[in-house]
Amino acid sequence: MSRLFPRTALWSRRLRAALAVLATAVAMCGVVLAATSTPSSAATCNGYVGLTFDDGPTGSTSALLNVLRTNGVRATMFNVGQNVQNNRSAAQAQVAAGMWVANHSWNHAHMTSMSQAQMQSDLSQTSSAIQSATGSRPTLFRPPYGETNSTLQSVASSLGMRQVLWDVDSQDWNGASVSQIVANASRLQAGQVILMHDGIQNTRDAIPQIVANLTSRNLCPGMISSSTGRAVAPDGTTPPPSSPPPSTPPPSGGTCTATATTPNVWGDRYNTSVTVSGASTWTVVVAITSPQRVSTIWNGTATWDSSGTVMTMRSNGSGNTFGFTTMTNGNSSARPQIRSCTSG
Repeated sequence: MSRLFPRTALWSRRLRAALAVLATAVAMCGVVLAATSTPSSAATCNGYVGLTFDDGPTGSTSALLNVLRTNGVRATMFNVGQNVQNNRSAAQAQVAAGMWVANHSWNHAHMTSMSQAQMQSDLSQTSSAIQSATGSRPTLFRPPYGETNSTLQSVASSLGMRQVLWDVDSQDWNGASVSQIVANASRLQAGQVILMHDGIQNTRDAIPQIVANLTSRNLCPGMISSSTGRAVAPDGTTPPPSSPPPSTPPPSGGTCTATATTPNVWGDRYNTSVTVSGASTWTVVVAITSPQRVSTIWNGTATWDSSGTVMTMRSNGSGNTFGFTTMTNGNSSARPQIRSCTSG
């Protein structure tokens, strides 16, 4: 026994030392995980910026979406129609990851050299391809190369889209390094939009640092308003999951009254305003007639049933009037129907 004890004691000391090292490593790993898994939405947001990515979808779209999700970021994807047609699953993945999809022309041509009819055909074909693949019809348009004129803007407007350029150019298309992209993004101010591109490794590598810089300045990634073209708070909807959830009935409670009006009607879309009376917190269920689709909401938090035609809108502290824009998609006569209003 006297010969075995020193070896046992030595083994015991080594085991304790190894466990101490392991415990330290686990603790450090826990710190790292906590630092990298906190979404940007947890930050205090004193303003919003628009992160945009042009020219997708590409073979690298999945990698880009993974980086954005890891950093808790939603962004606007200005998609090329031809790319969407050739890679429908990647376009669908963009929406499933909670991104907003927008129009970036059919094949990235110099559109200011086109006739008005050619412009109309190009943008219409692109929007239709995006809607066919994703179920969302674009309300934003970015001209290739930033080249635009009054005719192109008029055509985009006639198709229900607002033209959006950019305030900050990341220069990723021009071979900018990761540090240069991060430095360019650091110039972003509240309401502004930055130009980036799908398919560029340096851009993907720069995203964690871009988000960290924004968070340090109390700025958060947001959506781009189709009314102003500026970055605003996300519309409050939950990023759609990979498979549609079942319809969730509104919680039980008292009754209230919801009254809908359509104050603005255009050729391809219209606005609906809903006023709730009898409750300060409420849940309103609204039915949309297919193939119409809601493109924008405000002053409420919305979820959808699996068909995408029944919207449950809940109060979010913005008052008792909420609204939404509906794209007619060829059915200009139908209007949303209020199914129920529940208080509490």
